[in-house]
Amino acid sequence: MSDLLDRGKPVRPGEELDLSALSAWLDRALGARGAITLTQFPAGHSNLTYLLEIDGGPELVLRRPPFGSKVKTAHDMGREHRILSRLHAVYPKAPRALAHCDDLTVLGAPFYVMERVRGTILRRKLPEALGLDAPRMRATCAALVDGLAELHAVDYAAAGLADLGKPEGYVVRQVEGWTKRYGDSRTDDIPEVEEVAAWLAGRMQGIAQKSGAALVHNDWKFDNLVLDPGDPTRIVGVLDWEMSTLGDPLMDLGTALSYWVEAGDADEAKMFAFGPTFAPGAYTRREVVARYAEQTGRDVSDILFHYAFALFKTAVVAQQIYYRFKHGLTKDERFAMMIVGVRILSAQARSAIERGTIDP
Repeated sequence: MSDLLDRGKPVRPGEELDLSALSAWLDRALGARGAITLTQFPAGHSNLTYLLEIDGGPELVLRRPPFGSKVKTAHDMGREHRILSRLHAVYPKAPRALAHCDDLTVLGAPFYVMERVRGTILRRKLPEALGLDAPRMRATCAALVDGLAELHAVDYAAAGLADLGKPEGYVVRQVEGWTKRYGDSRTDDIPEVEEVAAWLAGRMQGIAQKSGAALVHNDWKFDNLVLDPGDPTRIVGVLDWEMSTLGDPLMDLGTALSYWVEAGDADEAKMFAFGPTFAPGAYTRREVVARYAEQTGRDVSDILFHYAFALFKTAVVAQQIYYRFKHGLTKDERFAMMIVGVRILSAQARSAIERGTIDP
């Protein structure tokens, strides 16, 4: 089973940490002493995530903002640390946060450390040793949907997170905010992005928040879920809470759907899949929605809007990442292809709007 655990890899050039300064801070903040073996979890595209293995001590995970980020309102390490510090008590799948540092003299940026959650993370290529045949893959998809329904049922007020966001007007703020973010990071002429933004703006006022307010993760996908290697239908941890807030849970479902590339989708979309969502036995997007509605009883009749918005939002995220790469603010070569993702995602959103369905 140890071969199925998610592991760190060598740190990317330009994203190294000052281990001497970090070691001194860990000693002060946590009493953690010992030589640090530093590796990096390489799959993320936003905040940087490192594994700290301390001789004679615990395994810790460190999160810090990306180098060269232009988005001032994103990558708030203090906010993410506060969410996890409060959420873990009522939702143990959230990692336990341990300490936060806003002293820029330590690593040059704010950061926090948390406990490591050990387990398997599914990405596009499934590990053969996991034994995910079609029936088990289907059960794992059900677990992902049920996990989202479970999150949306969390009593966020009991966790002390009632002040995390403003659910009223959430949909409108999201459409307007992400449209502005695209304008601020625009590099290429991609008409589909503007067309989808206009369609969303014309309908956002009519999308009633029928489902009430919930704690939303805003990045729910396979590679943010830690699974039990012995039983991949059991979620043991949920990662990457940087975009979590209070809002319309159907927007969260839409985000999950935007990552859900299915067998009938175009090959271009499959190039940018975030998980094994078109493996034999996997749910279709329609089945994801049906399972969620069954588990929650929520009205999902407006799901095309939420799906199209989520594709648009993900396209804007890709655009922001590409902006950093094009302007030399990051040397991560993976980001050179992000502009292709902007084109594919925005075209996918426009096509769904034209078809009037989330189906391929």
